[in-house]
Amino acid sequence: MSKLNAHEGGPVTWSVDGDAGIIRIDAANGGALSPDVACLLAKGLRELDGESTIGSIIVAGVPGRFLTGNDIDASDGDVDAAAIVAQIETITKPVIAAITGPAIDVGLEIALACDLRIATPSATAGLPGLTLGVPPRHGATQRLPRLVGIAKAIDLIAAPKPLSAEAALAVGIFDRIEPDAVQVAVSLGGTVLKDRLSNRSVPAGDASGEKHSVDAAVKRAKGIGAIERSVSLIADTASMTFEEGLSREQANYKDLRYAPEAKALRYLKHAEAWARTEPGMQRVDPRKVERTAVVGAGTMGSGIAYSLLAAGLPVVVLEQSADAAIAGRNRITEILLAQQKSGRLSDTKSAEMVQHLTVTENWDAVRDADLVIEAAFEDIGVKAAIFDKLDKLVKQGAVLATNTSYLDVDEIAQMSGRPADMVGLHFFSPAHVMRLLEVVQGDKTAPDVLATALSLGCRIGKLPIVARVCDGFIGNRIFAIYRRHAEYLLEDGASPAEIDSALRAYGFAMGPFAVSDMSGLDIAFAMRKRRAAARDPNERYVGIPDILCKDGRLGRKTGAGWYDYVDGKPVASEMVERVISAERQRLNVTPQAFSPEQIQRRILAVMANEGAKVLEEGISARASDIDLVFVHGYGFPRLKGGPMFAADHIGLPRILAEVKEAARVGGVGSEPSALLVQLARQGSTFAAWQRESNHER
Repeated sequence: MSKLNAHEGGPVTWSVDGDAGIIRIDAANGGALSPDVACLLAKGLRELDGESTIGSIIVAGVPGRFLTGNDIDASDGDVDAAAIVAQIETITKPVIAAITGPAIDVGLEIALACDLRIATPSATAGLPGLTLGVPPRHGATQRLPRLVGIAKAIDLIAAPKPLSAEAALAVGIFDRIEPDAVQVAVSLGGTVLKDRLSNRSVPAGDASGEKHSVDAAVKRAKGIGAIERSVSLIADTASMTFEEGLSREQANYKDLRYAPEAKALRYLKHAEAWARTEPGMQRVDPRKVERTAVVGAGTMGSGIAYSLLAAGLPVVVLEQSADAAIAGRNRITEILLAQQKSGRLSDTKSAEMVQHLTVTENWDAVRDADLVIEAAFEDIGVKAAIFDKLDKLVKQGAVLATNTSYLDVDEIAQMSGRPADMVGLHFFSPAHVMRLLEVVQGDKTAPDVLATALSLGCRIGKLPIVARVCDGFIGNRIFAIYRRHAEYLLEDGASPAEIDSALRAYGFAMGPFAVSDMSGLDIAFAMRKRRAAARDPNERYVGIPDILCKDGRLGRKTGAGWYDYVDGKPVASEMVERVISAERQRLNVTPQAFSPEQIQRRILAVMANEGAKVLEEGISARASDIDLVFVHGYGFPRLKGGPMFAADHIGLPRILAEVKEAARVGGVGSEPSALLVQLARQGSTFAAWQRESNHER
């Protein structure tokens, strides 16, 4: 009979079942390893190890939970689990991990220190902390390759999401999957031998396969140093001792845990959580949405329809003629086939989506829709005519949404006859791929309509960000300033290639002129013509893109834009250089040289300044929302955290000084924001302003 008393209550309990000691971890916050949990876990291991009648120790979670690592919020929540890992390895009794939920980051490292890993079917395993810039430090880079080989260990390190139980079993991380992992562990306890992974050699692998895994992992890492350095370390494990590898792993952690990129990545994770708590909306219930309709089956409408179908919603797609309806159905079918071919969509799911799709030219088909999304082209007259028809057809209480990137949602709402039911939904192209969704709240948008739009956005896998009405909302308004100042730099002496190169070096996927060529110069040209009458005559206006458009240089689709295209690749254009030079001469501009750092600093400053105006005008509730819009919708580098976060990191006094210089050359529309001036003088930040404004609740 055991003399050990069961320890009950609290986040960690332990007891005895036959000759097995069982530790149960019931950690809060989804299984986070807090100091209390770590202390009790260590105590439980120590007490069970000291009991002579116990032959094995089982470390288990509660149903649905195991351990998911440290709290990423702050250093005081960062628990060093090295002592626990070392304790498990030094215990002479076999220690079995009964993984009853996610084994994530430190949770997986603790499981790897155990001698056997039995998982329930719902368990998962992974190291997603790497995607937040935090490398492992408790032996994952050393134990994984000794368990599964170098190539598979690298694949796991670079995986963007945790592995399912089945996948972890197939790789070799889990030894068994059992519905009742704890009881199976109890029954096996006497047969399990002590098997420390730290004592194993790295199994021989195929050099070419390992190199392929390294190359693929580095590509997927997209510059995240924690992943790149962990991959490099795993690739070298066969050439060093376990202790040498562990020392390198811990050095990586110390170097990168608080590096700027890790702070930026963790900030973006929190920003997404803040975005889900729109101020004032916590007690507002959304309207029920069971049937949806999309008006327009062009590129955007087809992508929207696919997103709705993928979420399990029946969709009626309305077109203006039978031929247009056929073409629209074909576009949606092409998306379905492409998703099936890529493995993102099963044949069964695709067939279900087709069953839920109706494409027609019959307006009566939308009568019973709970939500209708208009996806016609950017013409307020066209949109007004559509909503006039919908007002006469669609049932009362239906949500009416306009997909627009610039137009006045309040004006469209007034024309609809149902302004309280109207909301803007700015999808980004391609709509079935891009995660960002700007939800535009009009002056008369009912609270439950806004709640419905936010709920729908989450339901279809988007990241919904609320914006109020202004020209361009959050994203396109700030992007217009970004593009305008890129053109000022161009006219003042920089070349398109110099500006694009500088911004790629900063981390943008593409520079503004390459983006313009890809989207088509004629789109912005049409917008400039539409706004010409309202343009302030004192605003600096660069006419170079207009000249290129009039010369037929519309971008990639015409084979020439800001660049010439040879075999599809951009090269500097002598013709464009002549146009730029002629305009400089006409305006008496003496060209000056700009370093990449000057270009980067100017562009970031004007973006942050316009973002500050968006905040002070109430267009956006949070600086972090602006950052999410630009990271997810405009290619702003994730490792920089977004324009507002990056500006805080540089320091707002320095940003303000650059904005003043930008205003000197830009004139009207480039003046410093009152909020930026205030925060810079106070030595404060956008993040502090956000906290003080209680917008993170």
